[in-house]
Amino acid sequence: MLNWMKLSVAPPLAARTIRLLGHTMRMSTVGGETVDELYRQGKHIIIAFWHGRQLMMPLAYRGQQASILISQHRDGEIIARIMRYFGFQSIRGSSTRGGLRATRQLLKVGRNGGDLVVTPDGPKGPACRVQSGVIYLAKATGLPIIPLTFACSKKKSFQVGIAFRFPIPVG
Repeated sequence: MLNWMKLSVAPPLAARTIRLLGHTMRMSTVGGETVDELYRQGKHIIIAFWHGRQLMMPLAYRGQQASILISQHRDGEIIARIMRYFGFQSIRGSSTRGGLRATRQLLKVGRNGGDLVVTPDGPKGPACRVQSGVIYLAKATGLPIIPLTFACSKKKSFQVGIAFRFPIPVG
């Protein structure tokens, strides 16, 4: 019963909660014009964000089709189901389980015109340290890596601000 709740009830509620949070925040984007220009040119990207910053990421995506790398762990199944509500395709795997198969799937999607979404530090860390997988994906697909983060702060009573940052890709 508890597993059914986690897999069936929690994902739609979590997706609604994320959307509700997004509606209660004043959002501004910094550096988004770089991403918009890449899309105007018909290019695709690899979005990389830190594992600990994933909550609001579905609201920051600006493209049409993205596949997100999600762990095969049981918590990953819940996240994959939540991401479906935002239109993301899930590719399941990590450095500890299913990594080779997931890498092959990411390469295929990246080479066939889809955006890729990864957490370059992963759930096992070290936190906020890029591991080599995202670099390999970029080299193998030719897609630029777009670092993405968000920050929010309470400005005044009942007013919350949030900012998404898309730094200019290097290389």
